[in-house]
Amino acid sequence: MPVVLVANPKGGVGKSTLATNIAGYFASRGHAVMLGDVDRQQSCGLWLGLRPPKAAPIATWEASGDGNVVRPPRGTTHAVLDTPAGLHGWRFKEVLALADQVLVPLQPSIFDIYATRDFLDRLMAQRQAGKARIGLVGMRVGAHTLSGDRLREFVSQLGVPMVAELRDTQNYVQLAARGLTLFDIAPGRVQRDLEQWQPILRWLDQ
Repeated sequence: MPVVLVANPKGGVGKSTLATNIAGYFASRGHAVMLGDVDRQQSCGLWLGLRPPKAAPIATWEASGDGNVVRPPRGTTHAVLDTPAGLHGWRFKEVLALADQVLVPLQPSIFDIYATRDFLDRLMAQRQAGKARIGLVGMRVGAHTLSGDRLREFVSQLGVPMVAELRDTQNYVQLAARGLTLFDIAPGRVQRDLEQWQPILRWLDQ
């Protein structure tokens, strides 16, 4: 069972947006998917509460129990885990031990870049040898902007692949407010965004 961890110590970089849409993709493929949240804000839990009954089912993964991160129950085929800002210490090691794939959302701001660099160093040092694949996803990236160029230059020095870049659009905000993802609505309404997601989907399915 693949477990996808979405993590970055910086708040507001798009972790919940990325996690919910990954879960929505798995659900759209007919998988028994669970979405967990070890963030105190419980953004994913709130989102699941908004999800309409007719949408492809995504179960709640009660990821935290008695202070520990617990594994998803049997019958789950795919799991996605959202994480809080400032994740570190034993909790960081615990969630990383569960992960098969780690996606790190990153916005093209100097503050996010420097915060993420330190996190990536810790991530590479503490991941289980040979287990978790790590990739970056640029969030709210302008195609022809100085900040976007700076982000790409930063990533080129890391040795960690930039899986995809996602644009800044209200589609994510409007869908999240209804408990939905790009994969729950007619493709023609979000065609440009679905095209940007194709490299992520290929990476997840490897």
